Amino acid sequence: MFKFLRIVVLAFILVNVALSAWLTRARSTDWHEPLEVVVHVLNGDGSTVSQGYIDTLKAMDSEAIDAHFEDIEAFFAREAQRYGLPLSAPVKMVFAGQIDTLPPRPPRQGSAWSIGLWSLKLRYWASRNNDYPYPQDVQMYVQYFDPASSPALAHSLGLQKGMIGVVNAFAAKTMKGQNHVIIAHELLHTVGATDKYDPTNNRPLYPSGYADPEQQPRYPQRRAEIMAGRMATDADTVDEPRKLKQVVIGATTAREIKWSASTE
Repeated sequence: MFKFLRIVVLAFILVNVALSAWLTRARSTDWHEPLEVVVHVLNGDGSTVSQGYIDTLKAMDSEAIDAHFEDIEAFFAREAQRYGLPLSAPVKMVFAGQIDTLPPRPPRQGSAWSIGLWSLKLRYWASRNNDYPYPQDVQMYVQYFDPASSPALAHSLGLQKGMIGVVNAFAAKTMKGQNHVIIAHELLHTVGATDKYDPTNNRPLYPSGYADPEQQPRYPQRRAEIMAGRMATDADTVDEPRKLKQVVIGATTAREIKWSASTE
């Protein structure tokens, strides 16, 4: 009897967790209210360069830190208007300061089981490292690295389950625009957007990964689709956007995140 009761209680907890997660995702993508994105920063490599960059962010007053993330909010506002979304400010970025514990690393070439286990570990880690006092929709953890010692970074990630993003970023003012493109990309993953590039060569998929798929001639593309992350300058070459003004939300991505595609 005791074993049976334990199974019933566990099943009840799992059902409630799943239902709560489903309700959170459903509410967050009905776009009746702004999506609140809480940004936590971490010193990804333990360097003084990364910590100095983070300390600069932490020293900003509320007005300055709002301005720091303004380009992300402006990107979503611009694209929302383009798709006829009734919400004028669909995303609100909130800075929650620094945390010291790094997230669990994803398996490099893991099985479905190991990836699933890592996902659970990440969600548990996030629940233990979120001291922000108010409810939020998305938790975004941005790990900064010294670009001099880490010129190439591991892939960032965004999970729809749990609505968590982990972004690897460069600790340099000159690379803020590129960092914010990645943050926006991973943020869109948390609300259901899928990648629009070929993982074997990182080229944008045609037509879903092109900002202007009907452009004639097709090349060079002058803008990037956000979930492709790159723009094809010719049939064999791609370029990375340096700021969100060079990026758009394509029609396929708009459908995935439940935006109207009336203007596409």
